[in-house]
Amino acid sequence: MHEAIRAGDPAAFRELYRAHHRVVYAHAYRVTGDWAGAEDVVSLTFLEAWRLRERLRDESETPLPWLMGIAINVLRNRNRAARRHRHAMARSPGCTVVPDIADAVVTRIDDSERLAAAQAALGRLRRTDREIFMLCVCSELSYAEAAQALDLPVGTVRSRLSRARARLRTLVEEELRAMRGPFESRVATAVRPTPVPTMLLESTR
Repeated sequence: MHEAIRAGDPAAFRELYRAHHRVVYAHAYRVTGDWAGAEDVVSLTFLEAWRLRERLRDESETPLPWLMGIAINVLRNRNRAARRHRHAMARSPGCTVVPDIADAVVTRIDDSERLAAAQAALGRLRRTDREIFMLCVCSELSYAEAAQALDLPVGTVRSRLSRARARLRTLVEEELRAMRGPFESRVATAVRPTPVPTMLLESTR
């Protein structure tokens, strides 16, 4: 399949899309919290994959790590553009910055307090650590696949994921305490502490 993709075979690209577009979409949605934005990321990812098809290397059995690497770059560019837009809007008189739709999405999910804390904690990680965590834990890529997607040594992915997990446990608790600060009396009556999201505690493959 790799050779057919490099050659620009339309059938190979249809198979590439059919096999992996849901994984790219799910990753993009977790990062953006925006269904429409995630769809845009998928479209741009596959357009870039077509443009960069000759760079696909035979490093793994599946093109997914290469494709996810492209998706990550698309998301980075999207985030940079969004930040520039927010800064420009903030400087414009009479304009207010529209809050990220991810905040609204989180508040509609059961146990939103814990999920919001996890989302905020993820946002406080270093970018590479966050990307490694999202690929290995949320998108279930192996260490080797995440390393290929991010162009990092496998050992670096393994060590930084371990560090990210430990850091996330601390950050989630900090976020929960900050959120509950005004409601200490309510928290004091709780029988059990709110658990950290399971995905932060499980080990990856």
